Amino acid sequence: MPTFDPQQAAAQLAPHRQLLEALGTRFTERGHEIALVGGPVRDAFLGRLGQAPDLDFTTDARPEAIMALIEDLADTIWDVGIRFGTIGARIQGQDCEITTYRSEHYDPASRKPEVNFGDSLVADLGRRDFTINAMALRLPELVLVDEHAGIADLAAGIIRTPNAPETSFGDDPLRMMRAARFAAQLGFAIEGRTLAAMVSMHERITIVSVERVQAEFLKIVMADQPRLGLTLLVDTGLAEYIVPELPRMRLEADEHLQHKDVYEHSLTVLDQAIMMETLHEPVSGPDPVLRLAALFHDIGKPRTRRFDDGRVSFHHHEVVGARMTRKRMKELRFSNDLVDDVSMLVELHLRFHGYGTGEWTDAAVRRYVRDAGPLLVRLHKLTRADCTTRNRRRAAALQRSYEQLEQRITELAAQEELAAIRPDLDGEAIMRILGIPAGPQVGEAYRFLLELRLDRGPLGEDEAADALLAWWAGRT
Repeated sequence: MPTFDPQQAAAQLAPHRQLLEALGTRFTERGHEIALVGGPVRDAFLGRLGQAPDLDFTTDARPEAIMALIEDLADTIWDVGIRFGTIGARIQGQDCEITTYRSEHYDPASRKPEVNFGDSLVADLGRRDFTINAMALRLPELVLVDEHAGIADLAAGIIRTPNAPETSFGDDPLRMMRAARFAAQLGFAIEGRTLAAMVSMHERITIVSVERVQAEFLKIVMADQPRLGLTLLVDTGLAEYIVPELPRMRLEADEHLQHKDVYEHSLTVLDQAIMMETLHEPVSGPDPVLRLAALFHDIGKPRTRRFDDGRVSFHHHEVVGARMTRKRMKELRFSNDLVDDVSMLVELHLRFHGYGTGEWTDAAVRRYVRDAGPLLVRLHKLTRADCTTRNRRRAAALQRSYEQLEQRITELAAQEELAAIRPDLDGEAIMRILGIPAGPQVGEAYRFLLELRLDRGPLGEDEAADALLAWWAGRT
């Protein structure tokens, strides 16, 4: 759980003190209230505000008045959210949003509220999602306003709604996913009544747009502790309407029969993939491709499970899993590039094991690199993360074997351009040597030469031409 430190809040806000005083003074001198609110306040108290946070403010001033008040303070002003009372601005190099106090009324069949402007900071805080986000610092003095015990919940590491959770989640069902997301980001626990409401109301998530659901799901996966958020999605029943394949893995024993189930194994692989982001060169920040591939890599096991003489098998689960991953991610409307990359990693995640533990031939190494393409580093990390056996000798043997593969790739790459393997002859040379026009036969010949290049390495144009002519004569 993050450390709660009130003194740290002042230190976190110190770089923005001039901006806060300028805004606070301007608004109060013109007869208005303004306060820093929500996430920036929470993160300042937790010591995790960051160097360039988005600062959110709330005020009794109406949108047109806000624009007039900050006109000479802001470098840029944008009003795309003015219909909901929000004015965006860049002030002293910092992105800010200033929103008029609001009260919201929801249609039970929709999560889109009817927005009414309000005049009370306390009422505005009461409409927010969780107590830890329902705190404000009045400007310019930075006086804390905490009507819902957000500081106490922050100190205790508790996620709780300011009002009855049934009302809060009824108004905006996406808040149930946000609860799971904050648990994953902060390492907090969800308060009992709030959790019970998530369980009883999980079906209401179906009224939320796919785009909003996808955004929250990805934030959970990209959090510091995604296991916490994903477990909440499964345990509350929310996952059945978001990623139903995840809970379906829960009762499927894996092929080694050494893990509780495929679901638990997949979460462990995700944990280890996150470690690989920084332990395996080249290091990276949080990587959505790697994390989603780790989560989905065994998604095909429930569908391919077979029993034979008391043993369980999951033949071709990587191929089935890649198709399922593509279908689910498309339904969640992820970008095509992300869908392609994650699906490819799922399909390739067993490729290393297909070669056994023997010496890697040059041809095998070339094919491995060719098939992985630009995903090779991620495939390295995923394959290493997928080793969750509790047998230390087996785990060590797998790691040594993969280290040998990486070494073979490095050695061969020094001799050949593995990242861009091409046949020794291009299409024009093929047509000239065989005396054929452009068409399907050229493609067939090209594929023959590519396979020859993968098997035997660089041949040179003369030897490749001889092989091509021999292949062509045998073909015809």
